[in-house]
Amino acid sequence: MGSFKLPALPAACEWLNSPADWKTWGDDSLAVASGGKTDWFIDPAGCSVTFNAPAALFTPPDESCLLSAKVSVSFASAFDAGVLLAAAGEDLWAKVCFEYSPQGRPMVVSVVTRGASDDCNSTLIEGGEVYLRVAVMRKSLAFHYSLDGRFWNFVRYFSLGAVSGLRVGFLSQSPTGDGCSAVFTGIRYAAGELKDIRNGE
Repeated sequence: MGSFKLPALPAACEWLNSPADWKTWGDDSLAVASGGKTDWFIDPAGCSVTFNAPAALFTPPDESCLLSAKVSVSFASAFDAGVLLAAAGEDLWAKVCFEYSPQGRPMVVSVVTRGASDDCNSTLIEGGEVYLRVAVMRKSLAFHYSLDGRFWNFVRYFSLGAVSGLRVGFLSQSPTGDGCSAVFTGIRYAAGELKDIRNGE
């Protein structure tokens, strides 16, 4: 499926599942279009496993790091989303999403999957874009969102366990619809550990 390099990132991104379309521009922008009925989700009731949404992932060269981007999505159907993702395997991953609710409202959603998916709705967002961030720390991870790219609101703090080969990156999904496009701009990578996950930095 190939790979590509963005100057804002420290390593090349590789595709896991092919996108319907994609493009990059500038140093720090990526658009990913997903096809219909695409998702990463393992139903905790054991009813279904879906692992077909397109993801562009890279391996961070640093043990601890931050990955962030401003995310906008062509919302049309429930659960359409643009996503930042941390993944160690098909059943060991986590995502923070700018997602369209069944009630037709954009919101921040997080999903942590360790064999089964733990799905949690967070905050309704007024407007068509939000900043999302993944903080990778030595033994844990944290998700945040921001309205201005400066003050970060806490979403979730968790661990995927003792993992090797963790990859991070970007995903577009359309679980109930015919596809959607997610646009990631102002992509930023920074080495180093986030010391306080709740102070807004």
